[in-house]
Amino acid sequence: MDGDPSVEPGLDGFSRILPLPYRVAIILVCGIWAWGLNLHYLYFVKIDVPALIRYSTRTTQRHIPHHHSTYRLATFLTIPLAVSFFFFWTITGGEKEIVRQWQILPQSYLVFFALCFIVPIQRMSHNGRSRFVQTLKRVSIGGLAQIQDGKFGDILLADVLTSYAKVLGDLFVSTCMLLSSKTTSTSKPDRGCGGQYLVPLVISIPSIIRLRQCLIEFVRVRKNRTADSGWGGQHLANALKYATAFPVIILSAIQRGYDPKRINMSETGLFRLWLFFVFINSFYSFYWDVAKDWDLSLFSSARERNNPEHPWGLRRNRYFHARQMYYTAIVIDFFLRCTWSIKLSPHLDHFNDLEGGIFLMELLEVVRRWMWIFLRVETEWVRNNKGPAPDDILLGEFGAKIDED
Repeated sequence: MDGDPSVEPGLDGFSRILPLPYRVAIILVCGIWAWGLNLHYLYFVKIDVPALIRYSTRTTQRHIPHHHSTYRLATFLTIPLAVSFFFFWTITGGEKEIVRQWQILPQSYLVFFALCFIVPIQRMSHNGRSRFVQTLKRVSIGGLAQIQDGKFGDILLADVLTSYAKVLGDLFVSTCMLLSSKTTSTSKPDRGCGGQYLVPLVISIPSIIRLRQCLIEFVRVRKNRTADSGWGGQHLANALKYATAFPVIILSAIQRGYDPKRINMSETGLFRLWLFFVFINSFYSFYWDVAKDWDLSLFSSARERNNPEHPWGLRRNRYFHARQMYYTAIVIDFFLRCTWSIKLSPHLDHFNDLEGGIFLMELLEVVRRWMWIFLRVETEWVRNNKGPAPDDILLGEFGAKIDED
């Protein structure tokens, strides 16, 4: 389907069937289903996620569990999406001119999706939607709640936004094409819409948000420094991790609009420099996932890694008893971290022609983040209930409990 030479360049085969606004909608709805699955399984194994994020608990039998509310909301959003799909495919039949003319259907669903989080609809996870909107407002400017007000929830949401960076970029592109007089949002995506640097700027916003949160944590540690808290270096190291995404995005934008008269470097040199920063961002992020977010000892000293008190490369205190779960997560995270860093790059035009490939990578990133949340929440639960994990393996200054305080 992708790359079919018989398809007019202005509208590729994949976009005829699944225009960009629908792809954005699918990934947004999939994220809600994934969160429901996170809550459901963690509830099943007796991990109290609402307590960790300081969300109100269900105190009576009359109140349904949180994952049921999430599933109900996801179903409420999925049914109209399916109906919209059905009418779009029935009306257009994949004909490129008709597809261009019917952008109203996918765009109207995106408006419906947004309204569902704004309008106070009762009996449809109202409290959860309100809490989400409030948290999103706070983290959107890089804000960070205090521990007692749900700091861990702010961090989770901001990290999830980094996985949706490319989706946010696509949402901007879709809106830009909708407002353009030269094209429609159901045409082949124009990822240069709005100028050379506007889409890369949108893609960088989640990393900026998370970077500011890390700096806020650093300032808090410095203001309330104790003998056990260290000087806050771990938060600076975490901020550096998010900062490594910016060279990747900036160099991508430069390569996309490469002009040898303005840039004193060859395209090959720019590509190699970009690849260098991709490598740093990918492996630094992978390291942080395993060593800091999950407290595993894979990158610790040989003595800690081979400690007979726990399986190789894992940790002493674990809530999930199946060691294969941790090893599988490490392998999947490694491959998808590397792939996702490359996909943040809008300059890969030869790959951007394969719209189905882009969509697949965005879905896989949702899967990776879904998996990451399981172990990140489990790690936080262990920290709060079974004491600190092994010593900090990057700076040696924090216990895991102090890391989140």
